[in-house]
Amino acid sequence: MAAPAPKQEELQPHAVRDQLPSVSYCLTSPPPWPEAVLLGFQHYLVMLGTTVIIPTALVPQMGGGNEEKARVVQTLLFVAGINTLIQSFLGTRLPAVMGASYTFVAPTISIILAGRYSGIADPHEKFVRIMRGTQGALIVASTLQIIMGFSGLWRIVVRLLSPLSAAPLVALVGFGLYELGFPSVAKCVEIGLPQILLLVALSQYIPHLVPLLSTAFERFAVIMSIALIWLYAFFLTVGGAYKNAAPKTQFHCRTDRSGLVGGAPWISVPYPFQWGAPTFDAGEAFAMMAASFVALVESTGAFIAISRYASATPCPPSVMSRGIGWQGVGILLGGLFGTANGTSVSVENAGLLGLTRVGSRRVVQISAGFMIFFSILGKFGAVFASIPGPIIAAIYCLLFAYVGMAGVGFLQFCNLNSFQTKFILGFSLFMGLSVPQYFNEYTSVAGFGPVHTHARWTSWFWLYLLLCTVEFDIVAFALHRFKVYRHGCDIVFWCYVLLKSPSSSFYCSFGTLKSCKLRDAFPCAHVQFNDMINVVFSSKAFVAGAVAYFLDNTLHRRDGTVRKDRGHHFWDRFRSFKTDPRSEEFYSLPFNLNKFFPSF
Repeated sequence: MAAPAPKQEELQPHAVRDQLPSVSYCLTSPPPWPEAVLLGFQHYLVMLGTTVIIPTALVPQMGGGNEEKARVVQTLLFVAGINTLIQSFLGTRLPAVMGASYTFVAPTISIILAGRYSGIADPHEKFVRIMRGTQGALIVASTLQIIMGFSGLWRIVVRLLSPLSAAPLVALVGFGLYELGFPSVAKCVEIGLPQILLLVALSQYIPHLVPLLSTAFERFAVIMSIALIWLYAFFLTVGGAYKNAAPKTQFHCRTDRSGLVGGAPWISVPYPFQWGAPTFDAGEAFAMMAASFVALVESTGAFIAISRYASATPCPPSVMSRGIGWQGVGILLGGLFGTANGTSVSVENAGLLGLTRVGSRRVVQISAGFMIFFSILGKFGAVFASIPGPIIAAIYCLLFAYVGMAGVGFLQFCNLNSFQTKFILGFSLFMGLSVPQYFNEYTSVAGFGPVHTHARWTSWFWLYLLLCTVEFDIVAFALHRFKVYRHGCDIVFWCYVLLKSPSSSFYCSFGTLKSCKLRDAFPCAHVQFNDMINVVFSSKAFVAGAVAYFLDNTLHRRDGTVRKDRGHHFWDRFRSFKTDPRSEEFYSLPFNLNKFFPSF
């Protein structure tokens, strides 16, 4: 006997939702205070991973020891707490944790390897000098986001985003970090793999097996699993399981190998210019600005994912631009305090919103309080910061997946039966994975990126324009102030000889410049130019987002049917702050500041 025909409502696809349903606490609905405090501490634990991993990798290369590493971690935490509060009150007002970013690591390494630091014998002096160099580069790089954000330029860019072009960007903001997942778990699989299994069990299976405690397990699975596996790793350490293990295995598996507890002071308050006055180098600043631009794009994708998991409406372009401007201020603070790293949205904390189903703004503000508190009480903060890396990497496997799926979720607004939609989506995702892979493989084999030129035309060109368009006294002061010299040959002296010689007029002779010994005086700007290109095209999210954005806005963008296939009609009412009444509820500034700083 044939089965009965399905009812008509059973054949209907799932309804499209502007706001994600089944969220326990949305952006403006805070949970009870005890629960909010515990959730805030959980966000603090999650953001510690990147906060510790980056200084652990960079500080030893800079010449610092455990004390310097502990101070950098403290400073990163302190600045992250301030930036998170600023973003939640004055920026996008989304529950976004602002923390360290892997995007800024490459230009920082370029600064570490700069030739002017190679002759410094004292490790601490070398560390301080390199730190001051990174400070100067971050201060200059922050101006890019500050200008693009507060001037409204980024608002113009975001207005042209559609669900189709946002999907690859947001998806690879999460999925593109797969290298930080299981490869890091496998560095100590005996604690990393149990962490993954336990977290999946606590957050996905046990809530259905024990319905009375389902809420507790869903919201606090991260804290529970970390506590249990950390205790398990501690017993392995004190029990001598790694006594005869290789040094690399001991570093990743033992709970007493971070060096942070011994190096951290009991009480210390980070302050601006604690390492000394920043130093500036033009090439390093441009390389850091490239990283700042990539971080800008990646943070835009993370903000979009956060708005989804906070059950808010899509972030209006003016609000997004405002948030980017304040993120630039956060990078500026990092340069002033000396964090050796820039600021962007913490992707793992964005994923935690999806795992806990709590998108409350208050929870993230509480987590910022924990960041500032434990950055001042160094010893106590160092205890939590000493959690083994494979445990954190195991958590990343779930949290990054949630962020990636936020991007995939935007495809509900698109017509996936359209071949043009398939082309834009598939091609952008493929190129977002393939292009960075090419750059990474080339660099790992050759030791430098594909864009590697030995020509110094960039150095000569910019110096030529500088000397030909500005009064010499101002140029000389700037060059002297920024320490632009190399191999003991002061550029100011050669500029003075060139411009003050009787045979030279005010307009410059490029041939004279080229014949001058500025070849040795001017820094290797071509190296930083290569770094700029490598940083940009090594970001999976940036490449995928750029390709999708270009194709979406150039292929039949004025055709009404095509626009509908790409989901434009769903987002049209959110392209202005005032066209949807819910924007006022979610994104308006506190204390009636909208009267003085209106959104458009």
